[in-house]
Amino acid sequence: MTPVYEPTYHLISLGCPKNLVDSESMAELLNRQGYQAVEVPDSATYLIVNTCGFLKTAREEAIAVLTDLASEKKPGQKIIAAGCMTELHRQDLLDSVPGIDGLLGTRRWMDILEVIRGTEAKRSAIPFSHFPQAASMGLDEKGTCRAAVQGGSAYLKIADGCRRACSYCLIPLIKGTLVSRPVERVVEDAKALQDAGIQEIILIAQDTTDYGHDLGLKEGLTGLLETLVKAVSDIPWIRLMYTFPGVITEPLIQLMASEQQILPYIDIPLQHVDPRVLKAMRRPKDMDQVRQTLSRLREVVDDVTLRTTFIVGYPNEDEKAFQNLLDFIREVQFDHLGAFAYSFEPGAPAEPLGDPIHEEIKVERLENLMQVQAGISLARNQKFIGRTLDVLIEGVDEENQIAIGRSYRDAPEIDGLVVVEGLAPVGEIVKVSINSAMTHDLAGKLTE
Repeated sequence: MTPVYEPTYHLISLGCPKNLVDSESMAELLNRQGYQAVEVPDSATYLIVNTCGFLKTAREEAIAVLTDLASEKKPGQKIIAAGCMTELHRQDLLDSVPGIDGLLGTRRWMDILEVIRGTEAKRSAIPFSHFPQAASMGLDEKGTCRAAVQGGSAYLKIADGCRRACSYCLIPLIKGTLVSRPVERVVEDAKALQDAGIQEIILIAQDTTDYGHDLGLKEGLTGLLETLVKAVSDIPWIRLMYTFPGVITEPLIQLMASEQQILPYIDIPLQHVDPRVLKAMRRPKDMDQVRQTLSRLREVVDDVTLRTTFIVGYPNEDEKAFQNLLDFIREVQFDHLGAFAYSFEPGAPAEPLGDPIHEEIKVERLENLMQVQAGISLARNQKFIGRTLDVLIEGVDEENQIAIGRSYRDAPEIDGLVVVEGLAPVGEIVKVSINSAMTHDLAGKLTE
């Protein structure tokens, strides 16, 4: 079989949108140097997998993807494992997947070219590993746009790393502490997205509300948003993700209320509500303050959508704590809610607590919680019947004369959709009269 030596690559991005941004930046660096992206792994010289290492299931997925690539590897092809999993679990990767040629940590994604060259230069079966001493995420972005475009939307990374100490989380160990991007770099990327016709910018970080702390900025996120709405006035939607309880400030709330570009949508992952569980999680446990914040958002920001995430089955979550969680969900009536069962992570601060709650109990609690939320979500959706919403179109079915999109109430991939009777251009925002509601989705007709 003739070896493959063409400057081609196939890049697979696993995990969250933050990982996807890093993948897009790596691709940009490769493209600049004449490498060509190909859709089929068989046609690529370099097979790059940007892994996720946050949970056991994500690591299992990464190993499965790499194993599949290795099983079909051709002479001359190189497999490179990059991303979060390589920071803490690189030996697991090497033990599980024979045939890996290069390893690149997530903190130095911008060194992808060095790793490619290293795999070509090595003369043994030992993978080329690139893990320079980097205490946190590198800021030498080499002029890449730190965004990932998805149709008419784009995820724009404003910071990376995290200085929080949540006991269940490995992110500070994987990525290091908070590193905020300078305001001017974020604005430069936003302007490029505006020039490309993007309709929605989704600001992301491990904790967007912590933006600018390391830069000495007070109200860093609010200041960044104030700058963005002036700099990219042609982008109609700016969405905020991954906020932290206790630090959604009054100026931020007022700005969201006054600036039409900033969508009335807030994602605030609470993780739990029981004080004992929150203390064990090393999370803010002042739920009165959380209630005040959520109440203030609904009082000041018209039609605000509230989204949260919870963990069930944490090691010290007894029946009373779980009931407190259910009671809180019924009290607050979140528009959208995500939940997952606790995943024991070796090396996380919570490791000494073990994993005492049986998996069947975790699953039962998770199903119970989501059943409660299903009724709430349906009731919240039904309130929009008879109203007209702006909808960003993401796909069309010409045969059935329908389009699929999202309203301001729905973040990509994690929330609901709007099913539209009639065809509309993909990537444009259109007005839709809502005439029916489902548990997570809405349906309606084009009005223009």
